Amino acid sequence: MNFFWILSGKQLKRYFIAVVALLFALGIYYADHQHIQVFLPFDTGPSAVYSVDTEKKEIALTFDISWGEERAGPILDVLEQKGVKKATFFLSSPWAESHPDIVKRIVDAGYEIGSHGHRHDNYSQYSDAQIRTQITKAHQILSKVTGKEPNLIRFPNGDFDKRVLRIANSLGYTTIQWDTDSLDWMNPGTQKIISRVLAKAHPGDIILMHASDSCKQTHEALPQIIDGLKSKGYKFVTVSELIAGAKTDTKAVE
Repeated sequence: MNFFWILSGKQLKRYFIAVVALLFALGIYYADHQHIQVFLPFDTGPSAVYSVDTEKKEIALTFDISWGEERAGPILDVLEQKGVKKATFFLSSPWAESHPDIVKRIVDAGYEIGSHGHRHDNYSQYSDAQIRTQITKAHQILSKVTGKEPNLIRFPNGDFDKRVLRIANSLGYTTIQWDTDSLDWMNPGTQKIISRVLAKAHPGDIILMHASDSCKQTHEALPQIIDGLKSKGYKFVTVSELIAGAKTDTKAVE
């Protein structure tokens, strides 16, 4: 005996909606457990700051340092020579602890210091307890070396998930990313770094650069980047100054 299912259009629509909802739920579950970043506009949790929505021609130069001692000095020389008094350095705490003289120079110059964590790993792969340990250990070391308690953090490799954001937030930190990546870490050539930054820079931008020894061309590109941004009317500010009282471009992670 043969059986036939006869479905109306309304029934098919209900089944279709149910299947889509199930697939969406499974996707969120998978993303959550695999630490995949899922950006949802209705998320109300902590967010990472990528840039600031402003018409003011203000921009933040940021430099990450996690190892080496040869590149930071030349970069500081350029900033001093070009009269740039506002910039933000995200320091790895082991590096800061082993290079107190360079850190002192950064602090004495009046530049802002943020945390770049302790171990240079992807924190989204850590347990909650390990994430908290990495952030607090870096905080203790940086506070001791700089004499100031940082409240901005840029995670190693720019890696985070919702747990990392929420734990950082609970410890009083704002997570900072970037909108313009100079790609200096790829050492693509001085002119390519310059062209990329000047083409992408915009009001409220946070620009990512590095002062670790692996980035060999940053100090060579920096003078023309500064001159080019100045010629376009940009004012250099710290990240804290940029985000203070401004509408930020954030991407919440579910």
